[in-house]
Amino acid sequence: MLLYEEETGKILNACMNVFDELGNGFLEAVYQEALAIEFEEMHIPFEREAKINIFYRGKKLDKEYYADFICYDKIIVDLKAISKLVNANKAQVINYLHGTKLLVGLLVNFDESSLKWERLILLKNDKKE
Repeated sequence: MLLYEEETGKILNACMNVFDELGNGFLEAVYQEALAIEFEEMHIPFEREAKINIFYRGKKLDKEYYADFICYDKIIVDLKAISKLVNANKAQVINYLHGTKLLVGLLVNFDESSLKWERLILLKNDKKE
């Protein structure tokens, strides 16, 4: 059984509903707004544009990042509207996981011919101290 399998399944169903309705070709902000509506309708708890603090040697840096969503207080959802996902996109989600100490992230791309997504896990060995 996958970690947070039920929750990630519901999130991905919401993403599929948005993709089925809008298709590809819109800006990321459009999908983010539509997905927030879908999350509300599906009763998926979320925080939109959740602030992620970055620490260096235990000190909080001024630079902040924002995840598109944190759902169920434990899953990062990062949206893209690009022609193809690349390793840099995955690295961004992994960095968000490190920054938040959360364990599961979903990287979702709306701009391909079909909805593309990847489930990323932060393993205990991968955690930055």
